[in-house]
Amino acid sequence: MPQRLEVTCINKSDRQNPHERILSIGGARTGTRWKFRQIDAIGYIESKRFEFFVNQGGRTVNVVVAVSRLGRKYLKTVADGEQPDNLLSLPECP
Repeated sequence: MPQRLEVTCINKSDRQNPHERILSIGGARTGTRWKFRQIDAIGYIESKRFEFFVNQGGRTVNVVVAVSRLGRKYLKTVADGEQPDNLLSLPECP
């Protein structure tokens, strides 16, 4: 069974653009900070090593791997009607 980690921050290639590409995701578990590059997080999801989620106003929203129309894999949250994506609206990771 995959370990579940809450994503509480991200790093993007352009912090001012709410729709720009995610470079890494991060959070903390039992007091220890963690941070993974997007490519590694995608691999962890696909291999079922980890599941990632965002806590948005008391609701848990899962992070999934999506594929762009150009065939590039990226991370996003399950569609819940929020714009921008819950993941993209998280603060910058240290």
